[in-house]
Amino acid sequence: MIRHPSLTRRAFLAGAGAAMAAAALPSIAAARAATSIRIGYQKAASTLVLLKAHGTLEKRFAPLGITVKWTEFPAGPQLLEGLNVGSIDFGYVGEAPPVIAQAAGANFVYTAYEIPTPHAEGILVHRDAPIKSVADLKGKKVAFNKGSDVHWFLVAALQKAGVQYAEIQPAFLPPADARSAFERGAVDAWAIWDPFLEAAKRQTNARLLTDGAGIVSHHQFFLSARPFAQENADVIAAVVDEVGKEGKWVRGHNAEAAAQLAPIQGLDASVIESGLRHYAHVYRPIDASVLAEQQRIADAFAQLRIIPQQIVTKDAVLQVAKG
Repeated sequence: MIRHPSLTRRAFLAGAGAAMAAAALPSIAAARAATSIRIGYQKAASTLVLLKAHGTLEKRFAPLGITVKWTEFPAGPQLLEGLNVGSIDFGYVGEAPPVIAQAAGANFVYTAYEIPTPHAEGILVHRDAPIKSVADLKGKKVAFNKGSDVHWFLVAALQKAGVQYAEIQPAFLPPADARSAFERGAVDAWAIWDPFLEAAKRQTNARLLTDGAGIVSHHQFFLSARPFAQENADVIAAVVDEVGKEGKWVRGHNAEAAAQLAPIQGLDASVIESGLRHYAHVYRPIDASVLAEQQRIADAFAQLRIIPQQIVTKDAVLQVAKG
């Protein structure tokens, strides 16, 4: 049973290494350096999308003179680029983009993570295709978004099946283009995440070859620009606190959340509701165990030359939470 409904301020600040008493959070108005926070999000990042739609952060920060600015990105790699060039302060991505961004020298820190959601990504093949297992992908053309969480999922799935990454034909396509290529038969398989995964399962001639269960944890991460996090730990803590509350609401109101998301994500509410059930919406401060999993991704990507050099994932934190 999940026993961590939201990330508390105290736990977050311990993870961020803020030098303040654990019993209380000082007034943001008294200590803040920022007058705004710029948040990057993806349309599929349902908790952040709902937080934006509900105006929760705006209501919390308005009395303190802090504005909230939102920027949409098509996927995690593009969001990390925005973080790297300084156009956003905070964002939510899958497990692979931070590894690639760190290898490229991006100056960010891991802020919090979502507990495992392995059923929220999968590999699709055509319903009548002779592909019956991941091993059958050898020599086949597979579409996926380069540098995204499904990039790692595909690598890990192939490794488990005894297939070398070099033995498939990657087709680097963002979700919309990948779906089009899949429907045309231009690719043999497609690795994708929810809600696009659930939509394709229902709306195309697709069969789920495998999801992430038993292959990857599929964590999602909240990241912050390092300078912003160092100077505005209280602002970041407030954002993560509200994200935790929103996640708790989603867990208890899947149908209502899906109805609100439908016109924003452009998908049927029933599709979105199924996808929401694949995510945990439970967030925790960064700890040693999740960093070890990120290190496994980094080591695999370095060996495959997906990233140009070895990295140490714990370098991208202010301080690791204990316990």
